[in-house]
Amino acid sequence: MIFPCSDPATWGPSLDAAVDAVSRGAVIVLPTDTVYGVGADAFNADAVAAVLAAKGRGRQMPPPVLIPDARTVDGLGYDVPAAAKALMEACWPGALTVIVHAQPSLAWDLGETHGTVALRVPDHPAALALLKRTGPLAVTSANKTGQPAATTASDAQAQLGDAVAVYLDGGDSPLGTASTIVDATDPAGLRVVRDGGISRERLVEIVGVEAFAPEADAQEADG
Repeated sequence: MIFPCSDPATWGPSLDAAVDAVSRGAVIVLPTDTVYGVGADAFNADAVAAVLAAKGRGRQMPPPVLIPDARTVDGLGYDVPAAAKALMEACWPGALTVIVHAQPSLAWDLGETHGTVALRVPDHPAALALLKRTGPLAVTSANKTGQPAATTASDAQAQLGDAVAVYLDGGDSPLGTASTIVDATDPAGLRVVRDGGISRERLVEIVGVEAFAPEADAQEADG
């Protein structure tokens, strides 16, 4: 079912429905600043598995985790490099996903993460309002694997159908492209593993080229 959530004055019942769905382990679709996301409670392994199943994706491609603010990083990750923290401070909320070492004590199963977690604070009022109530959500782009990412709630519903309990409709995605992903787990330096809403040039501008691993430097030089 699609619930409107473009107006903060009236989206209360819609967010209530989404919070209720998340609390019972159901899958939801939510608007973000990049593209629509399909997600569930990051700490409910069955719910995360349902998100992957809805997309037609296996455990070898674990979903990122959306969080309400940068303060949440310390509870979910550890040994986060200063350069990665600087990127978070400059780009969050926004179209940047950062892969960090996951706290080993966390009771969650996002798939085959190899001890890492990809974190992002979305720059979307409805998404942030929801995350402040639900806590971390495992969220990936709302589409079937191999299909274009949904930029409207109806597009997401056409692809995912009854696998999703609640669709939050916040209108067209503002950015319409996926987030940039930076891996901050390599001792050699940061690595851009997916280009997206924030350019490499902007990342280098924030932390300097020396913060990136040598291969990333070469890619930067190649344009």
